[in-house]
Amino acid sequence: MDVRLTYEDGTIRVAAGGAPESLPPLPGVESDPRSGTGRAPAHRYAAIRRALEVAGVTVEDHVLDASDRAGADAGLAGGLSTDYDLREYQREALDAWRDAGDRGVLELPTGAGKTVIAIRAMVELGVPTLVVVPTVDLLDQWQRELEAEFDVPIGRFGGGEQRREAITVSTYDSAYLKVEDVGDAFEFVVFDEVHHLGGEGYRNVARLLAAPARLGLTATFERPDGAHEAVAELIGDRVYALDADDLAGDHLAPYDIRRIEVELTPDERERYDAKQGTFVEYVRDAGITFTSGSDYRELVKRSGNDPAAREALLAKQDAREIMMNASRKVDRLEAILDRHRDDRVIVFTAHTDLVYRLSERFLLPAITAETGAKERREILERFRDGTYGRVVAANVLDEGVDVPDANVAVVLSGSGSEREFTQRLGRVLRPKDDDGRATLYEVVSAETAEERVASRRR
Repeated sequence: MDVRLTYEDGTIRVAAGGAPESLPPLPGVESDPRSGTGRAPAHRYAAIRRALEVAGVTVEDHVLDASDRAGADAGLAGGLSTDYDLREYQREALDAWRDAGDRGVLELPTGAGKTVIAIRAMVELGVPTLVVVPTVDLLDQWQRELEAEFDVPIGRFGGGEQRREAITVSTYDSAYLKVEDVGDAFEFVVFDEVHHLGGEGYRNVARLLAAPARLGLTATFERPDGAHEAVAELIGDRVYALDADDLAGDHLAPYDIRRIEVELTPDERERYDAKQGTFVEYVRDAGITFTSGSDYRELVKRSGNDPAAREALLAKQDAREIMMNASRKVDRLEAILDRHRDDRVIVFTAHTDLVYRLSERFLLPAITAETGAKERREILERFRDGTYGRVVAANVLDEGVDVPDANVAVVLSGSGSEREFTQRLGRVLRPKDDDGRATLYEVVSAETAEERVASRRR
């Protein structure tokens, strides 16, 4: 019996030449009574092909016909080449991915050269490829990198352009909008900052693409909400992982982490204890333990019709702002900046208001979500060329932005998550010309939730 496979609107259609019931079990395929065929989400394509091959079924495969045309049009038949030479650990990472059937996630720290590994994978596969990234800044960065490396046109979905080529870069948002139309146009997909796929909406990008080869890149794969398990189903398991300690000194800068505790002022302590007490009392009486992400969602849901729950949430928010923006943190920052007056320093905060306070007090260039793209590029370029020796930012430099090298990071406040901390550390880990050490200062408010979170993480 012959089987015909085609792509249609984000699905794989399976049409049997004989009796459909004689087909072997096929992963994800369900009967479609309207067409008399079977259908499965497009990401099941590779598994369906393997199952049919194992069963010895003859397959007439038209799923990737669009990718064949795109590859020929762009001249990929002549192959891609790169001047990059992989380091030993990069070669090991790529080999692990290839041994896993060209599927899976690589977890490597910022500055470890994940982009280089992906480019080498493109060269070895030599097939139409879609690279998906979370921000327009990364879109620009990848496009520049690929145009410099490959002598083929580079397509782009995002930032005001919608141009498909055999090698195309897209934001997650643009890919979400276009995936049903281009799901059969690529045989390889690279998801940069792949943990973003844990978001329910973005998962459809991976679900509706037929590309059998899938590579996820991240510095922190696991998510507190457990959504990395869905990523593993769509992309493959984590097949290779190293952390900053594994590479420090050889491939990344050696580094020190220094945690500094500051006391709240008497007024801040009184207000913090009152607000935190309101929150703790409510969740204790309500039996909410916060053993999973669903517990917090339950509290948010209750706040819609329970005034006490709403009061508890607002109190928690107030307590966080008090501990994160403690005035003595600013005093301690002054001493750090004075100590590192000749170093390249990035100051990280969680709140825009604090960024502007620090910018005004210490005359620091400021970058927030309110900073326009042009101004942000200008600030970072001046930081890169040495015109500026320090910048202060609220979250927006954590990921998805090409940040120039620095050797000192100061974390005044943040979410406390392992991912955020790792990303901020990564901003100072690229090897230094003088072989110097990198330093990350974490300034936390003593005897607060912030101190407890920092202690658990370390």
